[in-house]
Amino acid sequence: MEPQAEKPGEADGARVTPQLLKSRSGEFALESILLLKLRGLGLVDLGCLGECLALEWLDLSGNALTQLGPLASLRRLVVLNVSDNRLTGLEPLAACENLQSLNAAGNLLATPGQLQCLAGLRGLECLRLRDPLARLGNPLCASPSYSTLVRELLPGLKVIDGERVTGRGSEFYQLCRDLDSSLRPGSSPGPRAAEAQPWVEPGYWESWPPRSSSILEEACRQFRDTLRECHELDRQAGDSLARAEQALGPAGAASSFVF
Repeated sequence: MEPQAEKPGEADGARVTPQLLKSRSGEFALESILLLKLRGLGLVDLGCLGECLALEWLDLSGNALTQLGPLASLRRLVVLNVSDNRLTGLEPLAACENLQSLNAAGNLLATPGQLQCLAGLRGLECLRLRDPLARLGNPLCASPSYSTLVRELLPGLKVIDGERVTGRGSEFYQLCRDLDSSLRPGSSPGPRAAEAQPWVEPGYWESWPPRSSSILEEACRQFRDTLRECHELDRQAGDSLARAEQALGPAGAASSFVF
């Protein structure tokens, strides 16, 4: 197995400094920083990061961190991303009492016991230890009962690895897991599913030529006859009116009226 390649800046032992924090946040005072993105800087030492007491959102992913000591003073921290590092423990996070979302995928957490420090975080709802899309995980994720153990250890979690485990929508994820389990080869020796059968008779969807209807033809014939009779009655009525005008009026009187 080839040794893990060094991340950018790791050889230099990159360290968090006040100058780095101010340049990344645009804030002059460390206590004023609310959001901070320190992703992929090859950091190995968090330095003075613990002085950002108002910090609420922090991204430390893609570095070379092995410990999170300075984060213990960040009591207002709500969202933390420490994925793709080299962490073997998360103990300092026990003091982050407002933490709600934690991404620790791609580290070296080997046993569920290393998550015990998170049990006291009542607001923690989202935890990610595995990210299949980014191909990140932890050694403890290899256990088939990994998800169950995490749920027992941290019953307040609503979302684990992007899947809702409690609350609205959790039934859908459970259904997907059950389907995956049932479709997995050798998952169960149950009876073989019945072969699918068509639900309509053969030829049901074939188009049929239009059929002639004697009733429709007779109705059309009667309509045409009635229409001809109407035209004939109209002609006769016109002739009768013309003869009546000639009989009632003097000769040439009709031509003196303009209608």
